[in-house]
Amino acid sequence: MNTSSAIASKWTHFTEINPAVRFIDVTLRGCAQVMFQNNPLTGLIFFIAIFIAAYGEGNPAAAYGCVLGTVVATFTGMFVNDRTSWLAGLYGYNGCLVGVALPTFLSVTPQLWGCIITGSIVSVIATVSIADILKTWKVAALTAPFVLTTWVVLLASYAFSGLDASGLSVPELPHPLVSAPAGGLFNGHIFATVLHGVSEVYLFSSVAAGGLFVVGLAVASRWAAIFAIGGSLLAVLTASLLGANTTSTDSGLYAFSAVLTAIALGSSFNKPSWRVLGYTFIGVIFNEMVTPSFPVLC
Repeated sequence: MNTSSAIASKWTHFTEINPAVRFIDVTLRGCAQVMFQNNPLTGLIFFIAIFIAAYGEGNPAAAYGCVLGTVVATFTGMFVNDRTSWLAGLYGYNGCLVGVALPTFLSVTPQLWGCIITGSIVSVIATVSIADILKTWKVAALTAPFVLTTWVVLLASYAFSGLDASGLSVPELPHPLVSAPAGGLFNGHIFATVLHGVSEVYLFSSVAAGGLFVVGLAVASRWAAIFAIGGSLLAVLTASLLGANTTSTDSGLYAFSAVLTAIALGSSFNKPSWRVLGYTFIGVIFNEMVTPSFPVLC
């Protein structure tokens, strides 16, 4: 048995005999499951990356909200009659994203923390409900509970003075992009742009965090790390060639969804192969059409 296997075995033993360690383990897995990884060390690296990015962007509340949301969702998931999914962290990742998103778009107030707690609890209920509806078609809920929960809170924030929505963009009708200089592919910052795409999965635009996320992925699965980088790169190339807004491309906003698509199709739900690579390639490119369509629809 090599060193890493020995450490993993000891950690597993600790989780089996100590409920507190087990809860920490599941919480870490919940953070890692945002990128489809069931690995506590990956989750720890992700949390470190999130704190680095949050402090780097002057928004530490997003990091603490992330931890709070993951912990609350993980605790709530204990009451769901699905021990296997809970142990894998599958009830924690939507709360993790809720905890990051709300402090990103809303000003920090006491009421915000209450919304993070409530939203994280609701995200678990939504996960169970949506999964029950979609099980007929064998489709996973993924991050739909996070999206729905966060949308409700953000939309409600306009009606409450205790929730400062000044961080939200002003609604406007869709209009054609008149012109755009060449994007991330051609501006000499392709490396940073690709890593921004990875870090934007957690709503940050940080090279350091993006690099740590890739490291965390590699700890759990080298294929996941490869597909994350490849998906982000392909997304940047596609968005640039289509003439997408340069600022949005450089910050990773055209790549984060492609990163998740690439990881999911390329390694998490399929065994890597040439055929799977083809599916992933098409999925990422089509994703670049889907990404800008949502602001228009909404």
